[in-house]
Amino acid sequence: MCGRYYIPDGIDIIDVIIKSIRESHKGSKLLGQMKLGEVFPTEIAPVVTAISQQLMQWGFSGFGGKGIIINARLESADTKPMFRKAFQSQRCLVPAGWYFEWRKDGVKKEKYAIRAKEPLFMAGLYQTEADTELPRFVILTRPAAPELAFIHDRMPVIIPSTAQSAWLTGKIGIMDLNAAEMIQLEYEAV
Repeated sequence: MCGRYYIPDGIDIIDVIIKSIRESHKGSKLLGQMKLGEVFPTEIAPVVTAISQQLMQWGFSGFGGKGIIINARLESADTKPMFRKAFQSQRCLVPAGWYFEWRKDGVKKEKYAIRAKEPLFMAGLYQTEADTELPRFVILTRPAAPELAFIHDRMPVIIPSTAQSAWLTGKIGIMDLNAAEMIQLEYEAV
């Protein structure tokens, strides 16, 4: 699962994305709502599509407008009615320096920051919903890497730089992502 992530300053590739968004949204009130630092569900954040860098809101509206859905399981995203269309043609990448996960031990929760040596680009899906100014996105999840399973049983799907274009253009699917080697991740309690 991915319930929060962090967009740091000073990472060249992420700074380029943010600069592009600032230029394309110059004068827009939405630009002032763009969240950097720790990003929470329902906040507006930078996202990369096959066409451009955009602002999007995190979370699809739940069925009947009840609640929000922030993650989609990779294993079923291509067949679930809520995600099927987006999986086919509306893919995105969610840039981050790291993401957060909580390890539960009874009632106690311990927060971990999980990162790689390079910026993370998490696989996402997006859609336009009625009565919303911006498209909305979800982050795809997969079973956790063995070294992270003690924290949580799920983790975001992280797309390596060599597969990002193929992900965005729909040239790779679930089987390709499941077979791909996972990026080496590090974790620390925060």
